[in-house]
Amino acid sequence: MRQFLAGGLAALLLVAGALFWWKSLARADSPVPPPPAAVAALPAEPLAEPPKASEKTREEKRFARYDRDKNGMIARDEYLHNRRKAFARLDTNGDGRLSFEEYAIATSKKFAGADADRSGTLTPAEFATTRVVRKPAAKPNCPPASATTDS
Repeated sequence: MRQFLAGGLAALLLVAGALFWWKSLARADSPVPPPPAAVAALPAEPLAEPPKASEKTREEKRFARYDRDKNGMIARDEYLHNRRKAFARLDTNGDGRLSFEEYAIATSKKFAGADADRSGTLTPAEFATTRVVRKPAAKPNCPPASATTDS
């Protein structure tokens, strides 16, 4: 019993000492000034916000991707080009028609890959492996502040 009381008293004394020490640091009259070189390197004005892509710019980029012959207009064949490529990838036998099996081949492969015990059914753990993994949003590639303040 005495050991618990002694331990508790020691812990309280440590906390009280740390509190007094922290309070004495907070009461310092003047903060430490930064070194003169660091003050000179700081920009006089706050950094401007980086430009953001407008919807028009995004739409222009999308238009340029579809306009394959770069004539300023999108023909029906240009518009359907990506769809035809996707269809051709799915049409494995090349007959120009998609059967259900051809259409569902990616899903069938995903199921077969997740069915680790080859039982024809997915357990909850096996099903969890089929979730869609999304990429995190890309961080902007901004240069460090020291690189932008060259004199």
